[in-house]
Amino acid sequence: MSKPIYVNRPLLQHCMKAVEECLQFKGPADGTLSYFFRNQPKLGQRERGLVAETVYAVLRFKSRYMHLAESGSGNQLRRWVLLALSELQAMPVDPNALKELCSPTEYEWLRSLESVDVTTLPLTLQTNLPPWLLDLLVAQYGQEQTLALAAALNQPAPLDVRVNTVKSSLEQVTQALDFAGIAYQVIPGVPDVLRLNGKPALHRVNAFTDGWFEVQDVGSQLLAHLVAPKRGEMVVDFCAGAGGKTLALGALMRNTGRLYAFDVSEGRLSKLKPRLARSGLSNVHPVRIDHENDAKIKRLAGKIDRVLVDAPCSGLGTLRRNPDLKWRQTPESVRELVAKQGSILASASRLVKTGGRLVYATCSLLQQENQDIVAAFLAAHPQWQLLPAREALHAQKIEIPAADDSPYLQLLPHQHDSDGFFAAVLVHKA
Repeated sequence: MSKPIYVNRPLLQHCMKAVEECLQFKGPADGTLSYFFRNQPKLGQRERGLVAETVYAVLRFKSRYMHLAESGSGNQLRRWVLLALSELQAMPVDPNALKELCSPTEYEWLRSLESVDVTTLPLTLQTNLPPWLLDLLVAQYGQEQTLALAAALNQPAPLDVRVNTVKSSLEQVTQALDFAGIAYQVIPGVPDVLRLNGKPALHRVNAFTDGWFEVQDVGSQLLAHLVAPKRGEMVVDFCAGAGGKTLALGALMRNTGRLYAFDVSEGRLSKLKPRLARSGLSNVHPVRIDHENDAKIKRLAGKIDRVLVDAPCSGLGTLRRNPDLKWRQTPESVRELVAKQGSILASASRLVKTGGRLVYATCSLLQQENQDIVAAFLAAHPQWQLLPAREALHAQKIEIPAADDSPYLQLLPHQHDSDGFFAAVLVHKA
């Protein structure tokens, strides 16, 4: 645990202002925070860290904080922030500073909350999930599993990295981390992945800036292994985004063959360019498309060996990193995504040659974005069949614990200590 930080009144005001802006949900919280910090150039690195941790704590526990704040009078936003500061683990606040920030009434109110038994609160307050999402998860996973899942989702995510085997090796990266004084753990069973302790400043580590490794959640790395591209093949990352999985696929291809990175957003693809330059890969070809039926896609129909469709989704499996998503998504937005997901999967499937492989994946926890999409696709496309995900991983000597005999890969934070991911491996039959 880091040394307690002394929070003064100006810093408390910065925390309150940042929380207020993020709770307007005009965009992703990380983008709102970036804009906030650009307008506060005098804030130091540790102060920025505290503001960010406070914002994410309020986003994670908004339901409970709102409920508990109702037991006191005064500014409710201020009480939410005081509650967050009293509970921060990554950047604990000096208890004397916290007492000085509070009025006598506020301090007594904070002290009274120490005796609250969270397990006696309603499920929405225990899980800190909006009612519509809680109902869906309980229906899908059961109440006991949902409680465990929500508890994991309300914890900050660890920092995983993927060794870039095009430029380096696991041994070289661990030596570089040792030299930089960064502690890490090897994740058993998954090749070339390390979990770093804390949140080190990687931009100051030469091995990172030289492209020896990339930040990427272990679950995301497993999706590339499900695709299992081989040397010299033609591969498509259909919804490449900023390219984390693209780079992993390129490395598995040993920088051979041809790897297309498709995306409808020029902005997202622009974020891939510096990462691509750092990676040392020369087999990646970023391509902006207008939509899933773009003519650029049709020209490649039936020519591609393997396709990854990491479909646009609700992102609810990433709540450890993006807790604002549970407040920004709605049942209506999920329904819109479901329609888009089915269309994207059908279009991407036309690229795959006979005998080729298609991996459909999301970072969602919801059946309607996952199993239901695949079931509808298989019903409409009898020339495709499921390859059990565990079988696909076993072929690469990767074993993932599973609670059942499902043919899908379903990663859950409380079971696998990764982001929530779903994936289905589909094979184009002769």
